[in-house]
Amino acid sequence: MKIKDETLGMWLGVLGVAFFAVTLPMTRLATGTQAAPQLSPWFVTLGRAALAGVLSVVFLLATRSPRPQRQHWKPLGMAVLGNAVGYPLLLAYALRVVTASHAAVITALLPLVTAACAAWVLHQRARLGFWLCAIAGSLLVVAFSLLRADSQGGFGFEWADVLLVGAVFAASLGYIYGAQVTPALGAERVICWVCVLALPVTLPGTLWLWPQQPVAASAWVGFVYVGVFSMWVGFFAWYRGLAMGGALRVSQTQLLQPFLSILAAVPLLGEPLDIVTLGFAGAVVATVVLGKKLSQPRVPAVAVAATR
Repeated sequence: MKIKDETLGMWLGVLGVAFFAVTLPMTRLATGTQAAPQLSPWFVTLGRAALAGVLSVVFLLATRSPRPQRQHWKPLGMAVLGNAVGYPLLLAYALRVVTASHAAVITALLPLVTAACAAWVLHQRARLGFWLCAIAGSLLVVAFSLLRADSQGGFGFEWADVLLVGAVFAASLGYIYGAQVTPALGAERVICWVCVLALPVTLPGTLWLWPQQPVAASAWVGFVYVGVFSMWVGFFAWYRGLAMGGALRVSQTQLLQPFLSILAAVPLLGEPLDIVTLGFAGAVVATVVLGKKLSQPRVPAVAVAATR
């Protein structure tokens, strides 16, 4: 893999993470809370995939994309279960119970779990230093999320955390299996086929569960965002980044997600940006950069000598 491709893959990963960064608050906006429910978690889960599925049909027809080959269907099916159903459904139900800040504590483990899945499924290997950086970055994000949760009323484990852990594993497997077929199909076609494969379930389910009661306009805004950007556009960059830069390495850009969420909230919601956030963000960036440098397995001395 060329260094230039690796670097571009990392930047595409950052772009994908930037799109995903607003998923937690937008999902909570769409579903509401237990005290003031809006759209049902099932409707948001099926509806966002159905919306992305309709857009995908248009894209595949417009680009005259060929059908996937036989060996591609299993990874695509795993991506459907992980990214189109498992993650959004478990996340939507959990966010009915806990705040977005609370959820961020658990989902902060997503980069580490994704890297582990890449090592398991794709047989990608890295030196010990990479794993130490990955663990350090995850611990920094968890510590930061705990501090924020404490400042907003404290953090305590809830039964919904089991759903969040399930969501983390579902998303990780979906990411990796999608990245597995990206070199053959292309990032855009992977997520499009994932959404199209889910349409026979998501489209009828969306129509069946269409809300009968009045829903706030803000909930519809959250729904459209997670359907267009979280479920579709973001994956164009994300799958491409995982394939080009290596899923094990690029997965660590997810550590930036909570900080990008806060950064986006500054102009959109008028929230202040404090020095603690900047400090944690800088430390996390350092672990990502160092981890990238340490991600390649060490070349044996014999192999180096043979190339001279």
